[in-house]
Formats: sequence, C-alpha cells, structure tokens
Amino acid sequence: MSWAALIVALVAVERAAELIHAQRNTKRLLAQGAVERGAGHYKLIVALHAAWLLAILAFAPQGTAPLWGWIAVYLLLQAVRLWVLATLGPYWTTRVITLPEAPLISGGPYRFLRHPNYAVVIGEIAVLPLAFGEWRVALVFSALNLALLAWRVRIENETLAERI
Repeated sequence: MSWAALIVALVAVERAAELIHAQRNTKRLLAQGAVERGAGHYKLIVALHAAWLLAILAFAPQGTAPLWGWIAVYLLLQAVRLWVLATLGPYWTTRVITLPEAPLISGGPYRFLRHPNYAVVIGEIAVLPLAFGEWRVALVFSALNLALLAWRVRIENETLAERI
C-alpha cells in the first residue's frame, strides 16, 4: 500500500467516525426541538470532501513518501479540530442545527475565531494534498471549498444572529 493510500484511508476512517458522532448529536438535538437550516448545501460538502480524498489518491505520486512537515501541520490541525469538538460537546454536528434555548459557545477556540472548525477545514483541504506535492489538487479543492464555505457561513451567521 502506498503512503498516500494509507494516509487517505486513515483520514477517511476519521471522517467516518466524525459523521457517526455528528449524526448522533444531530438526532438528539432534533429530538429536543432543534431545526436544521440550509440543508441544501450539505450534500455538496460531503461530495467535495469525498472527491478531495479521491483526487489525492488519483494524483499522488506512487511509491514516494509524503513531505512529513505537511503531515505534521495536518496533525496539528486535527488537534485544533478535537479542541473544537470538545468545546461544542453535544452541540457539534456537520450540519447547521440550531436549538434556540442552547447556549451560544464562546469558550475554547471560539474565543479567537467565530468559525474555528472552518479554519481547520480550509487548512486540511490545502495541506493534505501538499504533503504529496499535489499543489493543483490543493488549489482546485481550496477554491471549491471556499465557495461552499461562503454559502455555509452565511447560513450559519444568519442562524446565529437570530439567537443573539
């Protein structure tokens, strides 16, 4: 198995675990009276992330080791992601879910950024392909991701504004 295949497989397992965790939180929040906003973009985000991983596999040079410095940056981004998940706790989902009586989170990484998880995603989309010298994959998927995140952040900001 190539380094790219191994690393992409590990990332895919991590993403699958996140989706399971997010689905549990989503189900529980909806049962408590939460509502989802802007569901139309969600399938596009899932498709983008799947295509990003497939593109890394398709274009990664076979038989070469990754650039370990970029892998270290990617791992640092995962630590920030875990910080986000721990800070949001039962409110973390991969969808825009709002529960009007839930507290607005202002601790953890939210002290520094309004949307720290999206900063992590922006970094991931660029960094992982760069670990394999795939600057074109990093560029194309970063542009697509930024377009989708602009849509999502607008929805999320509108949703949060209703609760402030």
